[in-house]
Amino acid sequence: MVSMNRYRSEPVSIVWNDQLRKYDFGPSHPLSPIRVQLAMRLTEDFGLLDHENVSILSETPVLDDATLTRVHDPAFLAAVKVASEDPDYVDGVHGLGTADTPVFPGMHTAAARICGASLMGAKAVLEGDAAHAVNISGGLHHSMPAAASGFCVYNDASVAIQWLLDQGVERVAYIDIDVHHGDGVQAAFWDDPRVMTMSIHESPATLFPGTGWATEIGGPRALGTAVNLPLPAGTGDQGWLRGLHAVFPQLLRAFEPQFIVSQHGCDGHFEDPLASMALSIDGLRLAAEAIHRWAHKYANGNWLALGGGGYEWVDVVPRAWTHLIAEAIGHPIDPKTDLPASFRSYVTDAMGKNAPFRMTDGYDPWPKNWDMGYNPDDPVDAAINASRMSVFSYHGLLPDNLGGF
Repeated sequence: MVSMNRYRSEPVSIVWNDQLRKYDFGPSHPLSPIRVQLAMRLTEDFGLLDHENVSILSETPVLDDATLTRVHDPAFLAAVKVASEDPDYVDGVHGLGTADTPVFPGMHTAAARICGASLMGAKAVLEGDAAHAVNISGGLHHSMPAAASGFCVYNDASVAIQWLLDQGVERVAYIDIDVHHGDGVQAAFWDDPRVMTMSIHESPATLFPGTGWATEIGGPRALGTAVNLPLPAGTGDQGWLRGLHAVFPQLLRAFEPQFIVSQHGCDGHFEDPLASMALSIDGLRLAAEAIHRWAHKYANGNWLALGGGGYEWVDVVPRAWTHLIAEAIGHPIDPKTDLPASFRSYVTDAMGKNAPFRMTDGYDPWPKNWDMGYNPDDPVDAAINASRMSVFSYHGLLPDNLGGF
């Protein structure tokens, strides 16, 4: 049962082919390609790719060094290429051969193809072939300019953003809702006033990568363009959505981006094994809906949506990213809808476990607007207020401005 949506006729490109599955650290690694495979399978079983406004971008080039080095250091690329041929390669300087980011055969090609997929999505939107594009295999936001980090070899989000800037786009907003701080993208554009990086995440006091404090606001030429909203471990939908709406839309309105790139890691879910937030599928769906709306309201609809973290492979990732794709193409799925029997049978056969029954966790969250007042003794409200206090004044905003939707 698919509900009506006023954006349902917009052309949307979904970037996907089987080659993207080759970004694979091995069967015991949390970032298994099965996550993306299951999400695409659920998307297909719902018939979302059959809508007339949807096209599949199956051409995903392995990006050349010249494009990758617009973001990454040439010596880092050279190290990745060596590591791709040597299963015993360890390079602590470049973050390769670690427990988080082990090397695997063909790693350079696989990572460069992920970047190519995100760049092709950005290109489709910029050239007018699509209003929005989605690449759920992307969102590798921890990779630094000179080192791999946190399961991320090359940073496809940064590569796509830099490509947009190189094409003449003057302002890009990056929105990151992964439970982990979007540190690699922030680092790439730390002192670039053309890019606003916005990250809502679990507090760095309790979670990797240990950065993303509200006081991290950008370099001297770009003060106020790094926006961080770290929330206490255990924060649920209500506080998380309240923070999202109390900080991000006001800054988007002031910044006036021409393009929005968003990262939709779903590892803030309460079932995720690598973090300690308490979000539901329903809260994550509402965030995707809000970002879609903000793309139209503040960026003329220009929107590239990426995947990211998410380590509960069956219960969480497929539903979260199917909701994201459904939202992006303008055919959102009623959260009370049952998952298709074909998908549930596939999961049982392929994974040896049962899939969820419905596209909801049974919650009905809503973001309590900031103009209703806040409690400075509440840890969530205090964190939200700290983020507003850190950056609002750089954009002519007062911290006591009302919340926004």
